[in-house]
Amino acid sequence: MDRRWSRTSTTSTTSTTSTPGQPRPPPPPPHPWHASDVKLDPAEEEEEDQGIKAQFPSGATSHFTTDTISRALTGAPWGWLLTLCFLTLASANSEPTEPASGPSLNSFRSERREWALNHLAVHQSTGALYVGAVNRIYKLSANLTLLVSHDTGPEYDNKACYPPLIVQPCAEPLASTDNVNKLLLVDYAHERLLACGSLYQGVCKLMRLDDLFILVEPTHKKEHYLSSDNRTGTMYGVVVPSSSSQQDATLYVGTAVGGKQDYFPTVSSRKLPRDPESSDMLDYELHTDFVSSLIKIPSDTLALVPRFDIYYVYGFASGPFVFFLSVQPETPPESGMPAGGGGGGGGGGGGGGGPGGDLFYTTRIVRLCKGDRKFHSYVSLPLGCVRRGEEYRLLQAAHLSRAGRSLARALNVSAQEDVLFAVFSKGQKQYHEPPDHSALCVFTIREINAHIKERLQDEQMMHPVPIDDHFCGLDINQPLGGSQLVSSQALYTETRDRLTSVTSYVYNGHSVVFLGTRSGRLKK
Repeated sequence: MDRRWSRTSTTSTTSTTSTPGQPRPPPPPPHPWHASDVKLDPAEEEEEDQGIKAQFPSGATSHFTTDTISRALTGAPWGWLLTLCFLTLASANSEPTEPASGPSLNSFRSERREWALNHLAVHQSTGALYVGAVNRIYKLSANLTLLVSHDTGPEYDNKACYPPLIVQPCAEPLASTDNVNKLLLVDYAHERLLACGSLYQGVCKLMRLDDLFILVEPTHKKEHYLSSDNRTGTMYGVVVPSSSSQQDATLYVGTAVGGKQDYFPTVSSRKLPRDPESSDMLDYELHTDFVSSLIKIPSDTLALVPRFDIYYVYGFASGPFVFFLSVQPETPPESGMPAGGGGGGGGGGGGGGGPGGDLFYTTRIVRLCKGDRKFHSYVSLPLGCVRRGEEYRLLQAAHLSRAGRSLARALNVSAQEDVLFAVFSKGQKQYHEPPDHSALCVFTIREINAHIKERLQDEQMMHPVPIDDHFCGLDINQPLGGSQLVSSQALYTETRDRLTSVTSYVYNGHSVVFLGTRSGRLKK
């Protein structure tokens, strides 16, 4: 991962003219949405994108146009574009090089080359940037000026220390250990920043947005430890505000557990009280001897597939539901577990993946009802897309957006409905070193919910109950998996430079999609 983030001024060949010093509006797509809007024709793509690609030569991943950065900071839809630029940068394999000639750069670098920049949050109202890095949390201005730096590591630690040594002495040998930022979220309801790291079994901090002052760092209960897995791209969180500003918000977290399924749930919902000093901070919403607001990976799953874990790539709230997108190994048919019940039911049904064999991976979409503290509404289905008979099943990134008029007509949904853009690598193997052959796909949330409703109806045949669009389970329900693929057609494929990030926005009724690649290029 890269440690530098820069901006430069340039003129894209597709940009319209504007008054000097003022940001140009993004160019409207030439026609309503269809496949060529994302340039299925490589020759057309090369011609129309040359103004952007000129700033992203191979290995030069940290140069973004001033207009792009400006719009990202000043307009709500463009905040996601800035996030894309950041993720594109972070996914690059090589150290960026300076352009041979051209305009001056505004850049931001972490103190050390090995301290990667892991996460970015752009405040929707102020445009302030919050960057989660190895051993640091940064606050930056719109022009990438460092405003505040907060140290999070390194510290002496050992992943075998449980509870962590900040709670009680540990007999294990200690070593200076980096703190990898795993989660960085803005709690808008209470105007604070939530930052979670890999040290001390994965503790979190709540900080003030203006100066990163620590409001609280709960560490004294097992609920305060999210996961000690220090790999990036394995944890995702969704903050769901309450209906009243005077009530607690809820944090939904999905995380890899690194083989410690007894210590960490893979999915949980936790309290985010208004009072940072509340003793309930980050407690499970419900926790009794019989039922809790969490899902754990069953120990028998790890017995069958010792390397089994669930990597959470994306999450979002839509309507009355919270969704997670994850990638996980499929469990063998002989496991005797419900097909696809990743937590509380194992991985997907079939496909191999025994202790000594090659693992087959599958992308799954998990849905929970907001407010379901008992997790009776947990449903998990496989997700992927196809093109010309080839399957794309290894999720790389995703982004939730409104459909817009043109895309809505093509998908037969309302322009105000949510759609999910996702990029996948081809196949079901080599998840940790995915192939460059990748695809952009789009799903409607309506379609995903319809598949889940159908799965619920199949399951309830033994206990006939009405299943409507807002069904949230019964007390008799267990985490429910499925093997029927929720599928979509690939809109665009890339064979040489793997797609690693995606974002979109609606402009004049058209859906405009931006894609980041492994080498740091930005495609429109």
